[in-house]
Amino acid sequence: MTAVSTYAPLVTLSEKQQTISYQEIYPEQRSEPTFANPNVQEEIRPQLGRATQRALLLKAAREQYTLVTDHAIPSISNKDEILVKVLQSVFQGWTCRAFNFGIPSLPWVNGRDLAGVVVKADRSSRVQEGDIVLVPSTDYRDIRKAAFQEYAIATHFNAARIPPTQSIHASASLGVAYVASALALGVSLGLDFSHASACPGPDLTEVVRQLDTDTIPADIRDECYSGLSKIEKVKPGDWIAIWGASTTTGYITLQLAKLAGLKVICVADIARHGARLVDLGADALVDRHDTQRAVDIIKGLTKGKLRYAIDIVGKDTATLLQQTLDDAVREDGSHAHLLGLTGLPKDRGSNVIYHTVPIKLFHTSPQVGERMVSWLEDLLHSGALQLPEIIRTDGGLGNVNASLELLRQGTASGKRIVVDLAG
Repeated sequence: MTAVSTYAPLVTLSEKQQTISYQEIYPEQRSEPTFANPNVQEEIRPQLGRATQRALLLKAAREQYTLVTDHAIPSISNKDEILVKVLQSVFQGWTCRAFNFGIPSLPWVNGRDLAGVVVKADRSSRVQEGDIVLVPSTDYRDIRKAAFQEYAIATHFNAARIPPTQSIHASASLGVAYVASALALGVSLGLDFSHASACPGPDLTEVVRQLDTDTIPADIRDECYSGLSKIEKVKPGDWIAIWGASTTTGYITLQLAKLAGLKVICVADIARHGARLVDLGADALVDRHDTQRAVDIIKGLTKGKLRYAIDIVGKDTATLLQQTLDDAVREDGSHAHLLGLTGLPKDRGSNVIYHTVPIKLFHTSPQVGERMVSWLEDLLHSGALQLPEIIRTDGGLGNVNASLELLRQGTASGKRIVVDLAG
């Protein structure tokens, strides 16, 4: 469906947050193509005549971010790396918890999703200087790759070019959600994307099969090989349940699953998000508020034969989702599968195979990373993937702490906050 591309009018927040305004950007209402003009790309391409930059530092646990102006601009260490001038940084729910969570050391720079312009790249790189790219920064232990700074390092096989027909702001919010969704479905559960209806993608299990075992980190090796068994793979026509379907990761997982021919049950706040999930292709909607009723409905829809489920919320909902699965071993020896993005049940069934997303495969394997971002470029160019809803804020890095307040208050339910660093 074609729609006129306009942003919604500016909305004023509460008096406490008068310094912030935001615009909701819907996939059906994308802005005019951003950075489509090569001359504009040239104007925003910086001349790197300085060694320091502005960045947000987390100096101590439970403290707010501090804006500094003397943080070193990161250096490229090998020909696979590129330097990106960050134009948009994205905040998601984990950012609020990051004051005391998953920090390798202090002080630290956070931020996992960004979009920007490539300002340095080797001639052999798949992206070149002047390209507008989105970067999912899954290598959280490398501070050079964090999004909350003016310049960030990325590897060329982890950067996806944003076509001029798409909004750079909404595209920026795709990154880590897309990586988690594609790895969950395509590696852990073995879904073959090569037969996707609108935009064929990679068979990631075959990509993994061809990797040298020693190149796969030991702590994710078993998970990476879990989708190789033909009898355990999820196949077109199978049912899959997603608890937390209204999250950005849920939106992307739903769309990739539908492209590959799955039947999808979405568990979410249906009053708030049901219409959107139907638009994205959900086969069945289940309201999350009455959890036992939700479990009963899922079992009824699948006649008690559900074999695949993904939880995006946490351990408690993963435990509920576990109750919906048919945990009997079938005649061919296959099992039910439960994947938890943020937690798995404490008490587990002996006949259910449990999964976590092997997220680091994206940045440790050039073969996997490049196949994934190449497909993402195709999805964006073809329009087969609808972009998430976002809240766009102005004020750059200096307005980040106020933007985080939106997440804490729940104002951004189902959306990502995109902070504009351009200008």
